[in-house]
Amino acid sequence: MALTIVVDHAKTRARAAAGRPVVPQSVKGPIRRIKWGVLLVTLSIYYVTPFIRWHRGPNAPDQAVLLDFANGRLYAFFVEIWPQDLYLLTGLMVLAATMLILTNALAGRLWCGFACPQTVWTDLFLLVERWIEGDRRQRLKNIGVPLTPKRTAQMAAKHAAWLLISFATGGTLIFYFTDAPGLLRSFAAGDVSVNALTWIVVFAGTTYGLAGFARDQVCTFMCPWPRLQGAIWDPEAYTVNYRDYRGEQRMSAKKAAAVQFEGKPAGDCVDCGQCVTVCPIGIDIREGPNFACINCGLCVDACDGVMKKLGRPRGLIDYESWNNIERGRRAERRVNRLVRPKTMGLTAACVVMAAAIAIGLEAKATATLSVQHDRDPIAVRLSDGSLRNAYTLKLLNKSAGSHIYALSVSGFDAKLAIVEGRSDSSISVGPKTSATLRVTLTADAVGQGDVVFTARDETGAALSVKDSFLER
Repeated sequence: MALTIVVDHAKTRARAAAGRPVVPQSVKGPIRRIKWGVLLVTLSIYYVTPFIRWHRGPNAPDQAVLLDFANGRLYAFFVEIWPQDLYLLTGLMVLAATMLILTNALAGRLWCGFACPQTVWTDLFLLVERWIEGDRRQRLKNIGVPLTPKRTAQMAAKHAAWLLISFATGGTLIFYFTDAPGLLRSFAAGDVSVNALTWIVVFAGTTYGLAGFARDQVCTFMCPWPRLQGAIWDPEAYTVNYRDYRGEQRMSAKKAAAVQFEGKPAGDCVDCGQCVTVCPIGIDIREGPNFACINCGLCVDACDGVMKKLGRPRGLIDYESWNNIERGRRAERRVNRLVRPKTMGLTAACVVMAAAIAIGLEAKATATLSVQHDRDPIAVRLSDGSLRNAYTLKLLNKSAGSHIYALSVSGFDAKLAIVEGRSDSSISVGPKTSATLRVTLTADAVGQGDVVFTARDETGAALSVKDSFLER
């Protein structure tokens, strides 16, 4: 069975080897409407989010989502990630990967077929292409024919629209890394840095190339996700499958009526090829599960439309588990096993990780203290016989207000002194900034041991870190 699942069908290989482009036909149906809805929602989120404002108080940017790499900050509404908090970002990435595996266990490559950026922008580019050049039949006629003024105008209009979308996409992506309204005003005034323009061109070119030309090659050959299907494919997942026990033997509707009149069985599939012509990857799902299938379900809409015209039940091609396909071949009852140990375990893992990340965000410290012991020399013997160790302390204040920290040391009998020569042991740290200072510990007695540095602010909140006092 595993060999069937990851099979690279001969027709798919032959088409790829010949370099023939996939020209999918438009289709109408409930799944296509869902895909249009997802496209509208995802594109709206992408293009609108950089302009959403979020008040964080003084000395903080008011952009809701901002990747402020220049200052080492990541902002997402009420969440603020510093370099010291990257473990939370790692947790979010692990959570996203686990959710993707859970989705695969429930419905295969559902993310790929509906919400993947490659799928969304490809659908948008195809929509523009159909508006300007026509549907599949007309576009196939246009391949390889001599250029005419009309055809030239169509190609120019299509590529101009594609480039406009691509530059809007690249420009919007830049907005996530700087203040979006400010950069937009710079665009209007013609005062944009070469660095920003370079990245816009890079991102626009990537969008133009992948959504305009690569398309199915990205989903089939460039993306690593289909290659993992053989390892994580689940026969209980509801993926797009062909009910061959109902569709075979294939024959025209007229011939099927004649065969049935003679009392012989005939399949519901009339071999119209609609499931192939609407597929954005160009595969034939009737050949069996294919690693390239993105589970978009457009072939389901196409087949259901044909079955409706013929007065036959829908679902010849449908979201169905492979185990149920095999049960159907044996004339056994369908079994729904979406809820099973694997999906329950993955769901529980997602809930636990989400809760841990939420707790981590809630308990995230607004200030940190770090200490680094001097390595060369580790210790210095003074003329009076006392021993001195030197340290570099760094106080990071993540809050929006200034704080004054009083430094103290415990755990070892040593005198604390700040190298700057101040008589007091306090330090002021501004909002969203850090302060670095050199301190020394001097001990009269010979010996070594652990020492605890403590920085306590005016509210009484304390930061502590342990280090060592060494003889050599």
